[in-house]
Amino acid sequence: MDQPAISDYGFLSDCRSGALVGRDGSVDWWCPDRFDAPSVFGRLLDPDAGHWRIAPLAASRVERAYRPDTLVLRTVHHTPEGSVAVTDALAAELGARSHQLGMNSPAVLLRVVEGLTGRVRMHLDFAPRPEYGLLTPYLHEQPDGGVLAACGPVQLVLRGDGQALRVDGDRVAHTFEVAAGQTVGFDLAYAPVYGAPPARLDPVTTLADTVQAWEGYREIHTYPGRYPDLVRHSATVLTGLTYTRSGAVAAALTTSLPEEIGGDRNYDYRYSWLRDFAATIRAFWVAACPHEASRLFAWVTRSIGRVGEDPVPVLFGLEGERDISEHEVQHLRGYLDSRPVRFGNDAWRQRQLDVPGEVISAVWRMRHYLGDTFDEELREMVLGLTEQVARTWQLPDHGAWEIRGAERHYLSSKVFCWTAMNRAVELAPRLGDRADPRRWAAIRDEIRASILREGWNERIGAFTGAFGSPELDASALYLPVVHFLPASDPRMRSTIEVVERELGTEDGLVRRWDSDPAGFLPCSFWLVECLAMAGERDRAEALFERVIGHANDVGLLSEQIDLATGAQLGNMPQALSHIGLVAAAWRLSDPATD
Repeated sequence: MDQPAISDYGFLSDCRSGALVGRDGSVDWWCPDRFDAPSVFGRLLDPDAGHWRIAPLAASRVERAYRPDTLVLRTVHHTPEGSVAVTDALAAELGARSHQLGMNSPAVLLRVVEGLTGRVRMHLDFAPRPEYGLLTPYLHEQPDGGVLAACGPVQLVLRGDGQALRVDGDRVAHTFEVAAGQTVGFDLAYAPVYGAPPARLDPVTTLADTVQAWEGYREIHTYPGRYPDLVRHSATVLTGLTYTRSGAVAAALTTSLPEEIGGDRNYDYRYSWLRDFAATIRAFWVAACPHEASRLFAWVTRSIGRVGEDPVPVLFGLEGERDISEHEVQHLRGYLDSRPVRFGNDAWRQRQLDVPGEVISAVWRMRHYLGDTFDEELREMVLGLTEQVARTWQLPDHGAWEIRGAERHYLSSKVFCWTAMNRAVELAPRLGDRADPRRWAAIRDEIRASILREGWNERIGAFTGAFGSPELDASALYLPVVHFLPASDPRMRSTIEVVERELGTEDGLVRRWDSDPAGFLPCSFWLVECLAMAGERDRAEALFERVIGHANDVGLLSEQIDLATGAQLGNMPQALSHIGLVAAAWRLSDPATD
């Protein structure tokens, strides 16, 4: 099965949905209704699951880049006949600016072809396959030269400036020429089949307006630290993964891209993880995006609701859905035959004891912004989560890596239980009469003693992944980040050295555990932070430079890197990787500032 590399894809977003377009000019992933909706183009996971390609007929040399501070992608094809640029975007609502992005997105994919030199023959191949490739639509030629594709719950209308598109069986195959100075625009509009018809937009005018919408968004945000271009771009990617209607941030755009080619750790990441919440808040705050941070905060409070006896789910749907039960599909072959392909994610059922600590830590970070007195919902959430930790911290769980096996006493889970109690004590004056900081402090100290006693392995010379275990786990690098121990503490210094020696690689990547076959980008950025906090600024900076070298040509990071080939692996773009980049850059700017 011949498929582009994961790093070949560029990311488009309208803050409602996202698309992936390859260097070959093919849109191979688009779920137009929202990030986690069924795809209409799914060739990413199967060659027969739909695509839309526009590219020269002749072989071409490709250069591409985003328009600055946008997710509008310009790809230049150089051919023997001449050069042509294809600019791709998901349309913003007409006149949308700043935080309005995505509120009323028209669900239109824009592709504008511009002749640069010579006269280039172009080919358009349009083969929509809704419902993840299960449906093949009827295609109807329209009086205006466009094509209507309709089946199941989906209708799509494809139009081109001055182009009479013709149906060829179950697809549109169209050839046209573009000369230097000539522009041909295409727009593909989606709508539910039983609702209003798809929007009709002028592609060239709407593209210009979409660029302005993104530029206006970034103009209101400033970042004073090091690597400003990288941080601004990662903040733009995180904004692109934000479902604006609710404020939730999707962990990634895709589902089932494998952690190992041919392996079965292929999960659906199109949801919002509470574990990422505190780190996302931190990244938005660092990148001077407080509005996004506050909207994400409101989403979390509403999604969690009243905290009861049951564990708080680790993830939710983008509008706060709790039950996102997982199922495997048989009709999709998977990326490079990596099966199974999964929709939904059963990690929501797991007990993961670090989650309350992540949320309470985020509340603490935003405490000055939230005010001296919390509103009822926020106060009840923090109180409920704190008491849940007090009741359950001694239980085993599935851990930060969501292992689908027996529960254990994972170090990182216990550390975030300590974090929860530590931050709750500091937040107590804002929590009303039911706050019990003296009892919470006693529990906090008990958790700390347990971690220092059971989590440290004298023979290994490091904090290990689980109590009583000799197995290393890179999540131990997070201890200084949450101020459990300073990076200069002898035990922490030893842990950093052992993790770097045993789990690190020559090019700066860090594996999560010893048997992990790939480098995990977030852990690699955690090591950068640890080295900077330990006073090793030069080593930290050199490591940061090596890690960011694994981004693709348009600055996108997936989840992992294949150690043998250097190829990107896992779902992409991965929010946690870009969050790690922002945090590491800020740490290099000022190691003492969170």
